[in-house]
Amino acid sequence: MATVKADIETSTKQKTLLYLMGSFFSLLFLISCVWLYLVSKSSVFVPSQSTQGTLFINGTASIGATDHDFICATLDWWPPDKCDYGTCSWGRASLLNLDLTNPILLNAIKAFSPLKIRMGGTLQDKVIYERQGEPCNTFVKNSSEMFGFSQGCLPMSRWDELNTFFKQAGAVVTFGLNALKGRTIASDGSAVGAWDPSDAKSLIRYTVNKGYRIHGWELGNELSGNGVGTRLAADQYPSDINTLQNIVENIHAGFEDKPLVLAPGGFFDANWFTKFIDKTPKSLQVVTQHIYNLGPGVDDHLIDKILDPSYLDGGSQMFSSLQGILKSSGTQAVAWVGEAGGAYNSGHNLVTNAFVFSFWYLDQLGMASSYDTKTYCRQTLIGGNYGLLNTTTFVPNPDYYSALLWHRLMGRNALSTSFSGTKKIRAYAHCSKATQGITLLLINLDGNTTFQVSISTENFAKNGTWTLQEYQSRRAKFARIHRGSKLDEDTREEYHLTAKDNDLHSQTVLLNGKILTVSSSGAIPPLEPIKVGLFNPITVAPLSIVFAQITNMTVPACV
Repeated sequence: MATVKADIETSTKQKTLLYLMGSFFSLLFLISCVWLYLVSKSSVFVPSQSTQGTLFINGTASIGATDHDFICATLDWWPPDKCDYGTCSWGRASLLNLDLTNPILLNAIKAFSPLKIRMGGTLQDKVIYERQGEPCNTFVKNSSEMFGFSQGCLPMSRWDELNTFFKQAGAVVTFGLNALKGRTIASDGSAVGAWDPSDAKSLIRYTVNKGYRIHGWELGNELSGNGVGTRLAADQYPSDINTLQNIVENIHAGFEDKPLVLAPGGFFDANWFTKFIDKTPKSLQVVTQHIYNLGPGVDDHLIDKILDPSYLDGGSQMFSSLQGILKSSGTQAVAWVGEAGGAYNSGHNLVTNAFVFSFWYLDQLGMASSYDTKTYCRQTLIGGNYGLLNTTTFVPNPDYYSALLWHRLMGRNALSTSFSGTKKIRAYAHCSKATQGITLLLINLDGNTTFQVSISTENFAKNGTWTLQEYQSRRAKFARIHRGSKLDEDTREEYHLTAKDNDLHSQTVLLNGKILTVSSSGAIPPLEPIKVGLFNPITVAPLSIVFAQITNMTVPACV
């Protein structure tokens, strides 16, 4: 009997043990599933750690100055059947068919007050402008044609609609003219012959007679250097620019404010640009270059490039080289980025229109301004997979809010910065816009580390550094704290941008932990900061972006 009882107890213990083991492995399996889910929702999911770093700011003089309306976005010509890698991402976002009555579109532009808009793109060199009594046909897909489409036409009724809309929205607009009109394509692929300016002259005269305001006329798209589709020689292009400049001058005779002449709107080629700029010392006001330094949109490693500090650093070469050419040439022309979509052939869905792209975009803005680039035009405002606005719904993508924050916070003068501790923090500083003080942009490319950032300004007179804390007790020539209300004196304003669910592919962005979304009427949400103690370090979470405005701190470059 005792033996039977013992066997029963042993069996019970074994069953209990098996039950507990089963429960344990079930729990382990559940945890594994949750972990895998989280990994699938986020490009980077690792435990966070915290470390300190110092941002050094040299405020003795600015290193670059932008236009006050530095932020610009493009509108293109591509029809709905423009497709890349089997995907047709343009919808009805063309200059010819964009819904100009959409309230989100209007409000999105008005929020900048003003937003520069560049009208142009690949097909601009195949566009004619309607003239009375002549046919005006739309683009037709044709694989045998250059750029894959037939010649298209801009109806003057649509030109009227666009200009009426831009005036209502308060936009500052430039327009890209057809530079291939009258030319032929040689056997070597180059465009030869003189430019026929009759179409351009007709459009400019019509525009002036209608009272429309155009900030600048740009001749040609991606015809510099090796060109895209075809190319123009650096010794031919300047004569065409001189022709355009004369047309603009003559039609605007008696006008105090005349439109700018821009060119070449192409990829940077140092030798070509040097020759071109040397031959247009008085006829060209703006030198425009295009940037797609991430490669083709089909690339599956775009995010790796975006999060690689060394890869981002490589983007400075084009800015630096163009700045050097302009300085040595004696021209009065300034540099713009006329088009920049990062990844060519319409970008990459859920990358170039998602939160992760703000790392590349804002870094480009910071870098460009540091090299005296006056305007930076993002490809696109809407259309393709790199729009600031969703092509179908018009709802802003994350980069829209990044652009708007830059526009509202970062002033014209760029300051030199350096960050100690890691290369994963990208740091930029400008004099603040519309207020005294400085504004910082901090981009954390690290998916594992929170950085506690202290700020230091270099005092060259004493060959040392002073931190923000030391401003309380010192009266430096280099910088000073302005005394205002107790609240203003002891706080700064911060704007923290993060992806929804920490998903880098998300098209929803959080500002200080709150989702940014348009209202039911299409109104752009307010972008409100949080107040943080002035002498606390700036906390930059993994894979996040922070703007910090310090209004009560000034440096000589910002006075």
